[in-house]
Amino acid sequence: MAVDKAEQKGIQVFFPEHLKGGVYCNNMIVSHTKEEFIMDFMMIAPASAILTARVIMSPGHMKRTIAALRSNLETYEKNIGAITEAKEPEPRSIGFHKP
Repeated sequence: MAVDKAEQKGIQVFFPEHLKGGVYCNNMIVSHTKEEFIMDFMMIAPASAILTARVIMSPGHMKRTIAALRSNLETYEKNIGAITEAKEPEPRSIGFHKP
């Protein structure tokens, strides 16, 4: 939705070279304060984990983001098919553990 508005107004968006390939995540932690939501996106592998992105936004923008994601998910499933929800990660799957 924000991209459409930017295109309509003719705003040129700078796309940093290091972001052009995107980042992969298979886990996310969401926390919040009264003023903002903080989303940490991670890529977790068997022996390591790395934070791939942190996104911070206002509560109002978070609500619009959730609505946009919900709408896109519904469109995806309507056009492509139902998505099977991923299993919840095992408890304590992040951190140092004895082999």
